[in-house]
Amino acid sequence: MKTIYLFLLVCLATTSSIFGQKFENLALTPPMGWNSWNTFECAGVNETVIREMADAMVTKGLKDVGYEYIVIDDCWQIDRDENGYIIVDKEKFPSGIKVLVDYVHSKGLKFGIYSDAGTMTCAKRPGSKGFEYKDAETYAKWGVDYLKYDWCYTEEQDAKTAYKLMRDALYKAGKPIVFSMCEWGENKPWEWAENVGHLWRTTLDIDMKGRFDGNINGNLIGWSDLVDLQVGLEKYAGPGHWNDPDMLAVGNNDMPINEARAHFTMWAMLAAPLMAGNDLRTMSFSDQEILTNKELIAINQDVLGKQGFKVKDYGNFEIWQKPLLNGDIAICLFNRETSNNKYQVNWKQMNIKGFSEEYSIKNLWEDKTIGTTNTNFLIEVPARDVVVFRLAK
Repeated sequence: MKTIYLFLLVCLATTSSIFGQKFENLALTPPMGWNSWNTFECAGVNETVIREMADAMVTKGLKDVGYEYIVIDDCWQIDRDENGYIIVDKEKFPSGIKVLVDYVHSKGLKFGIYSDAGTMTCAKRPGSKGFEYKDAETYAKWGVDYLKYDWCYTEEQDAKTAYKLMRDALYKAGKPIVFSMCEWGENKPWEWAENVGHLWRTTLDIDMKGRFDGNINGNLIGWSDLVDLQVGLEKYAGPGHWNDPDMLAVGNNDMPINEARAHFTMWAMLAAPLMAGNDLRTMSFSDQEILTNKELIAINQDVLGKQGFKVKDYGNFEIWQKPLLNGDIAICLFNRETSNNKYQVNWKQMNIKGFSEEYSIKNLWEDKTIGTTNTNFLIEVPARDVVVFRLAK
């Protein structure tokens, strides 16, 4: 009996080590890339669009500053064959996904794909329920690097079970794939998904048109309201496991430059994935400058892997802090008002955690060093905009 018991323990341990884990050493900083949904949704996505987005990511300088994933969202799949393997929509992707993956890889980029834990995707294409291992096998064969896994048509399914099942399927397939869980924060994945996914949505969808605030029909949410939903979640984020408040809306629907700058900054402060969703081919120079700002990207990609948090709240004026490597600190003054706001900066009274000595100050959007924290000053923060400082010891 003792021998049988020991044998069972060994089997359980072996099974756990093979299937009960995600790929490690992936997404050690928040993933950066582009996703098709916010601009092209289902009707507009196709093989040509994806190729041109990969080209634009290179020619517009996004690759040079760290963007690497080209992610097809919903509507690339159409059916399953007699053996249960997924069938690609040949009208949209006549060359097939493998050829497209190879093209993206030839640009020095990585390729992402989309599926759903339910019977159907959100656009009513075939979901992965019951076919997890076949789909994971297919993605590995194609050379996919990233999977966004949605939560539509999952009636009576348990989120923990469903996402662990796909995690195990990906691991068994053997190809390291970043696992992006998209169950909208309904089951508080931050509390249990560190060993399941590399990032998890904490909210419902962002308003793809770039609305500043407000809930739209109980679903799409303005980006500043998504910021509010990240308060208190900072302890759950870190290298290889990130809170995800959804894709960026910079460049969509002519978002004003001040709001685009504030939106991008808050995602940087939150150590959120930086997944652009605009048309990279035709974006304005100002949107390109925002998306490729090296100083803000450095804040987001800081290898210490700390999510920023709010240290002062004056109603519609907030102060946020993000700890950085080597004792540096990012400080963001976020003005949510529709008018400019003057603020007296007194470093010792700002409730900055770990503030203990003199720092040099750099205004990141202006790219100017402006003295040290021994000096206080008055600053004006424009309407629905930010001022961001990097404090360096």
